[in-house]
Amino acid sequence: MISENLTNIQANIPENVKLIAVSKTKPIEDLQEAYETGQRDFGENKVQELIEKYPQLPNDIRWHFIGHLQTNKVKFLAPFVHLIHGVDSLKLLQEIDKEAKKNNRVVDCLLEFFIAEETTKFGLDLQEAEEILSSVTAGRAGHAPPLPNVRICGVMGMATFTNDTEQIRREFRNLHQIFQRLKERYFANEPHFCEISMGMSDDFLIAIEEGTTMIRVGSTIFGRRGVLQTP
Repeated sequence: MISENLTNIQANIPENVKLIAVSKTKPIEDLQEAYETGQRDFGENKVQELIEKYPQLPNDIRWHFIGHLQTNKVKFLAPFVHLIHGVDSLKLLQEIDKEAKKNNRVVDCLLEFFIAEETTKFGLDLQEAEEILSSVTAGRAGHAPPLPNVRICGVMGMATFTNDTEQIRREFRNLHQIFQRLKERYFANEPHFCEISMGMSDDFLIAIEEGTTMIRVGSTIFGRRGVLQTP
């Protein structure tokens, strides 16, 4: 069923939208089946689970960390993570830069924005993001950037969990507008700033209509969340 589910989703999304298979709590066998179907981008939200799965699967997988990342856990991801979706503070960016430098890497990141009405979600507002970007891009006029081992590639956000599709659409549209504003002000000449990560199993079709470039889909691929089975 995993293979069939992946094929069905891929058939319904545009070529410019990347599918991140959210594999949290899923056993290695499920990830391997998705991999054999051609899936290469996987998303995890727990550091411990990700670092346990990483060595058990093919090394051409692109691992996305999609959870709330604590600064003391960055060092475990820095050697291999492909993209960190949920950066919500300057302190976290600085820590990612420090650990990426130790691993001789530049780590790609997305700024996470709070676009929902649920207080349990994390994220920046526009003012906080612009304060961060003003500080980390200040050195670009002929000088080395303050955080040379971090590359900010776009934005990420989660809509409110609701049946009100118009509210979801407004929230996604808001994130797209934030992306455009930041692109114009801080990244106009930087093609790598191109990603909008929004849309999950219940709302990715709306997200596609509102301009997402990455969708994070778990249950529609793997079924309902279960308990991680360690091989």
